[in-house]
Amino acid sequence: MFKNGKLFLPPPRDGSDFKELFQRLAAAGAGRRLGKDGFPAGPWTPELLAEAISQIDSNRIGVDLRTVQLWFQENEKGISTANIRWLARVFGCDDPVATSEWQMELSAAQSRLTARRRESKREAGTIAPTSPDAALTPAFDDNGTGSPAELARDTDARGPGRRFSLARRSEALFSRGSPLNLPASVFAGITALGFLSYITGIHNVTYTRADGVVKQVGFLWAANWTFVFMVFLPLFFAFVSELVTFWKDEGRSKLAGHGDRKDSDDAWARNVEASSYSYWAVFLICVMFAGLFQWIGVCLIPLLNGGGEYAIDWGKIAIVRPEIISAPVAIVFTGLAYLYMCLCFYLFFAGLILLYTVVDDLWRIGEASKDQPEVDYRSELNEAGFRVMRWIFRSTVLGILIATVMKLQSSYLASNGTNIVAWLVGDLSSAWYEHDDASSGFSYRLPTQYSSLLIVISTCFVFLYGAIRSGVGSRLHVPLWKMSAVVALLVAGYLLIGAFAGFSILLGAGVLFAIYGLFDPWFGRWPASESQSVT
Repeated sequence: MFKNGKLFLPPPRDGSDFKELFQRLAAAGAGRRLGKDGFPAGPWTPELLAEAISQIDSNRIGVDLRTVQLWFQENEKGISTANIRWLARVFGCDDPVATSEWQMELSAAQSRLTARRRESKREAGTIAPTSPDAALTPAFDDNGTGSPAELARDTDARGPGRRFSLARRSEALFSRGSPLNLPASVFAGITALGFLSYITGIHNVTYTRADGVVKQVGFLWAANWTFVFMVFLPLFFAFVSELVTFWKDEGRSKLAGHGDRKDSDDAWARNVEASSYSYWAVFLICVMFAGLFQWIGVCLIPLLNGGGEYAIDWGKIAIVRPEIISAPVAIVFTGLAYLYMCLCFYLFFAGLILLYTVVDDLWRIGEASKDQPEVDYRSELNEAGFRVMRWIFRSTVLGILIATVMKLQSSYLASNGTNIVAWLVGDLSSAWYEHDDASSGFSYRLPTQYSSLLIVISTCFVFLYGAIRSGVGSRLHVPLWKMSAVVALLVAGYLLIGAFAGFSILLGAGVLFAIYGLFDPWFGRWPASESQSVT
């Protein structure tokens, strides 16, 4: 039988599972165009079938060749709901009635395959193993993965899966295990450095500057180390982990229509791997420039030469107070601190890349589903957008706060304040009475001013991208204005640090709104679809 110039086979309805049904149809070439001689063109191959599915006009995502190869193999892999739709189009020869019949037949066959797979698991759990190796190797894991031989075939099909991938390793730090693991590791690192500062005696130390101003430069007084690595970075990593875990484990598979979790995981892994060059570029910049070269220029050379054009801080206190810490000990301590710092900031930028990847993935799925006008699906898509932007806003706020604290610390070192708290209080009081030295001070090289600006730009870019992709044309449009206003206020406060006497008033207002936004990202206006979700 032929339909639309293609070989058509009616659904057999014989109780076959998906593997049995698919093998017969693929061997017969069901859905293939007839040859020039009017005879069937032959059986399907994985490459031909993947190309035929990807050429369907309404299929904007296409299908991965590896996924199609799994259909042809002798394994327990099934087919996702989304791919059932496209395969039914092929077997139905683009005829609406025939496609509908094949969609029902393929869905029923997939259900039978799932039932038999569960029965096989149940029987495998009750049968005693015949060898010690069998006791250690179950037939299938929780995700329906096959035997070790099957895993080997999957790895061969994937190809690059055997290579080391910085992108996948970085993503795994955020999405595997407890969301507490990464924040706790960062907190443990700064705690260890704090103990070392106590041991070396630089946790609380002052020195008298050339103009007679006494400066507090102890390690525990350095806000860009205590606040950033004890509070803001752990929270940032926790928020990114929460979003990536939600999207990878729940949101993506639900919206993309993947019946098999493995298909969704593979698609997400490809999206992560697509940004591999970005991860490597960020890694090299953070380790080589922000870490190694900055440590050599800012700490090592001044400690060896006994001076420099940089402000004295806990890392260079051995220059002016050698009785507290010697130069060799300071070199070792600062080397450990900068290594820890550069790795943490690599993870920070890796988190930003993951946020970008989630937004881009959500947008692509939304674009591919425009031909699905179902109210329930659009509601689920909007709710996912709400959750994504909620966590992105929180992460953006923390990123700008990190940059703000970094710039505050470097500005304090160049100011006439005795410690950072007294300096900010003095600047705040200048709004009511004149304070001669509120904004005056020494002129130093301040590399932190540049690095903090990069953090602000990168963080705001991710927020802007998310706002454009998620907010335009949705009910998120109004809350986004409030979020954007808070972000703009924070950025303005950051840029104006030390620019005039009383800058801390604007900065304080932005920080207060930002802290409130961490608890209530919508600022009192909750979207209807979010009313039942956990904040």
